[in-house]
Amino acid sequence: MGLTPLNGIPMGTRCGSLDPTVLQYMNKQAGLSLDELLNICNKESGYLGISGVSNDSRDLEEQMDTNERCKMALELQFKRIADYIGSYYIYMQGVDAIVFTAGIGENSKNMRKSVLDRVSVLGVKVDEEANNCRGVLREISTKDSKVKAFIIPTAEELMIARDVMRL
Repeated sequence: MGLTPLNGIPMGTRCGSLDPTVLQYMNKQAGLSLDELLNICNKESGYLGISGVSNDSRDLEEQMDTNERCKMALELQFKRIADYIGSYYIYMQGVDAIVFTAGIGENSKNMRKSVLDRVSVLGVKVDEEANNCRGVLREISTKDSKVKAFIIPTAEELMIARDVMRL
């Protein structure tokens, strides 16, 4: 993310990184104000805007074989995640592991496989059997992978409780 959550990877209703000239084009074509355009970018874009169906990846995965827009919304996010992994690989001059966490990362085997297949040039290979799970701590790369991949479940409530106790 940048100054706001709009920059970066597309999300449920947020557009992700966007050529700023798109806003000018939409303003001229639809006569929308900057506030209206930013509202669209924040609340009507991402999964929802591309798919026209839902802001929930589970709904899109259910329909991706029959609805081209659902598939496109997911594929865009998978591509952007792979793009970030590739750029981080360059900036960090290598990588030891790729970690999937939180809702989609913990629960979508399709997303994990698609992303890892896109960055396989880095030396990561998906163990299909290990990847066939939801929300468990597990390595999902093959034993011969140069870069390891893991699922690490999020423990947001635990972290919040620890912060509260510390404060």
